[in-house]
Amino acid sequence: MLTSLPPKAAPFVDIRDGLTLAQAIVDTVRDPLVVLDQNLRVLAASRSFFQTFRLVSDDVRGRLLYEIDGGQWDIPELRHLLKTITTNRSAIEGYEVDREFPATGRRIMLLNARKVFYESGSRTTVLLAFEDITARRAIEQQVQELLREKDMLLEEMQHRVANSLQIIASILLIKARTVQSEEARLQLEDAHQRVLSVSAVQQHLHLSGRNEPIEVASYLSKLCETLAQSMIGDSRPISIKVDADPGTAISREAVSIGLIVTELVMNALKHAFPGSKPDAAIVVAYKVADTDWKLTISDNGIGKPDVKASQSKAGLGTSLIQALAKQLDARVDIVSDSHGTAVSMTHATFKAIPPQAMKMPLVPAEGIAETVQ
Repeated sequence: MLTSLPPKAAPFVDIRDGLTLAQAIVDTVRDPLVVLDQNLRVLAASRSFFQTFRLVSDDVRGRLLYEIDGGQWDIPELRHLLKTITTNRSAIEGYEVDREFPATGRRIMLLNARKVFYESGSRTTVLLAFEDITARRAIEQQVQELLREKDMLLEEMQHRVANSLQIIASILLIKARTVQSEEARLQLEDAHQRVLSVSAVQQHLHLSGRNEPIEVASYLSKLCETLAQSMIGDSRPISIKVDADPGTAISREAVSIGLIVTELVMNALKHAFPGSKPDAAIVVAYKVADTDWKLTISDNGIGKPDVKASQSKAGLGTSLIQALAKQLDARVDIVSDSHGTAVSMTHATFKAIPPQAMKMPLVPAEGIAETVQ
């Protein structure tokens, strides 16, 4: 059984139908659009073009692009770009023009242009589209101003926090010197050291830059240098060394890492070396393998063989380390014997080298550091 085919669409009766359709398409375009001949005279323009620049047809059609609207488009670089288009098959993408227009005031426009080739090859036209991004640029500028204002407020807040921490630390130290109870004095001194540690972490994060990834190696080096100056000085022959792979951390993670390092280094300085030891050393190691990392604080002090017993009677320091490790999604491991102790935090995503493959360098001589008190 034969079936009849649908009739073919009838072609345009004459060229006027094609011109009418072309103009209708141009008028439908939301953004301003002009059609230029090969000499860059305006053949047609969209309704949005006339509305945007507040022009009428007689001011535009048949005129050179560079003549319309008081010569606003007579821009040397634009002339060069359009000349390039008319001589080859290149295009203009996102050329930005910032101009003060007589009727509409300042406008920022993105220009896009394409050359149209016809089958006859006797002539060409250029489609030139305008995208008004004035409002977008204004919003972007407002955002930048708000960010600058936020940075200024953040700077002021950081200064206030630093000053407040120093004041609190001073008050705690004064109280520690005046109380009669030895237990209270030790508690106040311990609180004083922890406030100083928070202050040191805050200071070095501030120096590392705002809203930027923190370079962990540099951050740990500066932090440990501060701890050595404030807690060791020239009175005790103990060195603090940093062995860190290149890597970055976001500010929140860097805070936790800094507090962990500060707590464990302070703990080792207080408990790992009760007597004089010429080669006493603490090592802060940070090893990275893709998305995995391992932080280890070790020393070659006296150690504490009964690690499980000390962990079962967790004090403030142990609780702090466990809480910070949980924030970092890291596992805590403690190894301790008569040669020293190592406390490590391992963050493993199982997409990289297994954590056990990230070897931690132990300090020279006998061993490693005191367990968390």
